[in-house]
Amino acid sequence: MFAFDLHSSSWAVVALAASVGTLVSLLLALWLTSGRIAKFIEPMVSLSAGVLLATSLLHLLPEAIDLGLDHHALFGGLLAGILFFFLLEKLAIFRHNHHHEHDGHNHGHGFDSQAAGRGGLLIVVGGSIHNFADGLLIAGAFLVDPKLGWLTTFSIVLHEIPQQTGDFIVLMNAGIKRQRALGLMVFSGLFAVLGGVLGFGVLSAWQAYLPWALVLAAASFLYVAVADLIPQLQEHVQAKTTAMQVFCIACGVALVAYSAHALHHH
Repeated sequence: MFAFDLHSSSWAVVALAASVGTLVSLLLALWLTSGRIAKFIEPMVSLSAGVLLATSLLHLLPEAIDLGLDHHALFGGLLAGILFFFLLEKLAIFRHNHHHEHDGHNHGHGFDSQAAGRGGLLIVVGGSIHNFADGLLIAGAFLVDPKLGWLTTFSIVLHEIPQQTGDFIVLMNAGIKRQRALGLMVFSGLFAVLGGVLGFGVLSAWQAYLPWALVLAAASFLYVAVADLIPQLQEHVQAKTTAMQVFCIACGVALVAYSAHALHHH
């Protein structure tokens, strides 16, 4: 009988993590688009920013150094990774810019409607590529340490929730029915599982590339946090809103810092 150990690293565990991560982010995105978006998106974005920054700087990059990667090579790779994601975004492949679709309004007209009509297919294609890359990052993290793998999965889920929510809104604004839009998002999410399984097989055979996989994951997280999430938070300058943002970011950092301490003392 097949033995399934959540505390070990195998292709099945990686596939499970990618599947659960995709399912959770989709379900929460579906819930948020049912009229609750305005209340929860901003705290979620703030928490995500803290988690992504802390996971990159407190987990992934230190683990890459522990695996023997020279710090000069690490920072060079980090710079190359950030520029890589910048170029992918410039080509409109990495993700669709749904920056203005998180404000809680019904964008059935104007700029968002026009952009949605042109970009519906791009959402699915770009999301599939993005999810495949997320699966690769999850696989690399699990090969280093199962705890790091689950933390990376959690970090990806957090930053996927606002992104999946925006993509879902764009698809519906493009005239796609809610059920079909959900089906397209599920199809796109399956690429995370594919990326995880293939990534686990490739990186298992080529262990020397594991540190670079962690650096790429860190570059992805840092880019999303600095280029996407934080600029959204900077649009609101009210003292009460800023205090809430700082609190949520601090909670994200504290959560990851605690898990980093546990990971390095297990």
